[in-house]
Amino acid sequence: MARVRYGARTEREIAATRTASARLPDIWSTGVVALWETDPDAVAAVLPPPLKPASRPLVRVNISKVELPGYPLGAGSFAVAAAHGGVDGWYPLVMPMTHERALTGGREVFGEPKKLGEVTVERDGLVVRASMARHGIAFVEIRGAVSGSLPLPGPARRTDFYFKFLPAADGSGFDGDPVLVHCVRREKVRRLERVTGDVVLRESLYDPVADLPVLRLLEIGIGEKTSDQSARVVERVDAQALLPYVHQRYDDPLQAHDGPPGGR
Repeated sequence: MARVRYGARTEREIAATRTASARLPDIWSTGVVALWETDPDAVAAVLPPPLKPASRPLVRVNISKVELPGYPLGAGSFAVAAAHGGVDGWYPLVMPMTHERALTGGREVFGEPKKLGEVTVERDGLVVRASMARHGIAFVEIRGAVSGSLPLPGPARRTDFYFKFLPAADGSGFDGDPVLVHCVRREKVRRLERVTGDVVLRESLYDPVADLPVLRLLEIGIGEKTSDQSARVVERVDAQALLPYVHQRYDDPLQAHDGPPGGR
């Protein structure tokens, strides 16, 4: 009988897959990063326990075009500064991706809050525009002009916090205990420039990032970088404490009844 490709793989084939994934070459991306101070109460409100607010109420947006072999990937992240067990890092609220392969791998392996969306990075001479969009709304847009070169930083290490869980089959709670994941990224930068511009947050029903306004814009930059990552489960978390935040991961129909703070 001819091989049935959906059939079980041998141990040798499984080992070959692991080896191939461990030997990926450096993949470089062009990205626009914006950092700002926001409302500390809003940051505290979006952090599930046991995460705590960091020392400063910061938001970090990274919008990138990744040069994957065969097809470019648009990848975005909107994250707030957080801390856990003496580790400072970032808690992403939404991570739009333009391809399903990037979405499913990150969600299933790490618990990343990835969703299919439109991610754009454009540069025309000195003019830069980057955006993340879903449901026809560019809920984050960064625009400006390159205003000079920046010194290249040395290799850097950044920690992202994710909650990995499976919603229960009967629709109530979780199937198993949710876990908190620390994902460590090691980054190298080969080009970095300053951008003078602004950040626009647009009202969106399913991506309400406008609740974390730009109170003080700290920096915008555009650069080229590569990174690798490793992750580990650091602890099991209280399911009942996490449950009120699960809607962050999905396009929850109940959000149709939500309104922006202050009726804006």
